[in-house]
Formats: sequence, structure tokens, C-alpha cells
Amino acid sequence: MTERHEEYMKRQMRELEEIPAKFPQRKKIFESPDRGKTIYERNFGNAERTKVKVIETPNYKYNEDSLIKEFKAYIDGTYNQHYSRDKFQATEFIMDGGHGTGFCIGNVLKYAQRYGKKGSKEDARKDVMKVLHYALLQLYVHDSEDNK
Repeated sequence: MTERHEEYMKRQMRELEEIPAKFPQRKKIFESPDRGKTIYERNFGNAERTKVKVIETPNYKYNEDSLIKEFKAYIDGTYNQHYSRDKFQATEFIMDGGHGTGFCIGNVLKYAQRYGKKGSKEDARKDVMKVLHYALLQLYVHDSEDNK
């Protein structure tokens, strides 16, 4: 260890020791070496840690984890497709005008009724994605209205 690094480490240790005095409400450090699957806690200034929680990934039976990733990618793609030249989506204007619920539920019904009746199997799958997307937007509208 070089002296420069050693000085840095000493300063870091001093700063860590000062944290409880600066933030008395924070008495513990939580760590997760495996990205949230296992959570450990330890007191400031103490290297000994105890396991707090183990979060097991569910054994998905219907491929939900992959489908959720695909759904997110679909939504991300809509932000690149539907922008006007001013970077606003028509949905924003509709929701700002107070018509979010009618717009979202109307589109859920439209694409659900259209499912399998227009185009190929891939077109029908896209209709399901649109149903999910408008349902998710309706959750946003619903939650926003609860906060008013």
C-alpha cells in the first residue's frame, strides 16, 4: 500500500467514524453483495455483519420475468417512435386535459376487442402489448388522481 493510498484510507476511516455523530439516526449500514438477494446489516465502525433477509427469486411458471423485460423494452421503444417534433406525445396533451381515464380505458378496450381479428399472430401480440401499456398508463392516472 503506498503512503498516498494509506493516507486516503485513514481519512476514509476517520470520516466513517464521524458519521454516527453527524447522523445519529443512522446507526446501521446495510449491504448486499449479490444485488439485493441477501441483505446484511452492521453497526457503524463494526466489521461484523449479520444476515437480515434473504430474498428468493420466485420460480415463475409463466415466464413473467422475461415478459416483463420485453414489455419494458416495448415501452422504451414507444418513446422513440411517437414523439412529435416538439418532443411531446399526444397522450401528454390528453392527460393534461383531464381525459386520461377515458383515453386509457378506451384504448384498452379497443386493442382487446381487436385482438386476433387484424393481421398476423405478431399483430395480435402487439395488440396485447398495447393493452398492457394503456393499462399501465391508467394506473398512473389512477394514482395521480388519488393524490389530488
